Amino acid sequence: MHIEQFRDLLKPVTDFVAGQAVNPDLAVALNRRFPGDSDLFNTIEAACHAAIAEGWMCAQGSAGRRFGRVIEPGDETGGLSVDVVALEDFVGPHHRHPTGEICMIMPVSQAARFDGNPRGWCIFEPGSDHRPTVTDGEALVLYMLPQGKIEFTGQ
Repeated sequence: MHIEQFRDLLKPVTDFVAGQAVNPDLAVALNRRFPGDSDLFNTIEAACHAAIAEGWMCAQGSAGRRFGRVIEPGDETGGLSVDVVALEDFVGPHHRHPTGEICMIMPVSQAARFDGNPRGWCIFEPGSDHRPTVTDGEALVLYMLPQGKIEFTGQ
């Protein structure tokens, strides 16, 4: 799989998200349209694992926290950037979401949770902040940022 193929695979999701308000209603809509047991969700997850094995996804960091931007924001993604992180029982760096954050949670360990959320989608509204936290094992998190905006606070 190449980055272009991965971007094309995400197109139904990025087309659906583009232009929508980043709020809890979007999480409900994503979980309804692309649930954690859907073919597309499973295909995206398998593509993430394959890309990590190939070495072009989650190429930065070290054991317990691998990460990397996969796609810069652009017209082909409706202005969304796409990043993927692989976290294992980890509390990440504090950051803000000036334009929001759309997260696809893919537990590797069955009990793993991302900020308390199981497999599926969660949303962080514009202006929100957090320390991304995976508990009870390992999870992959694909996150999309409108206009690619994120602010690490150093807290």
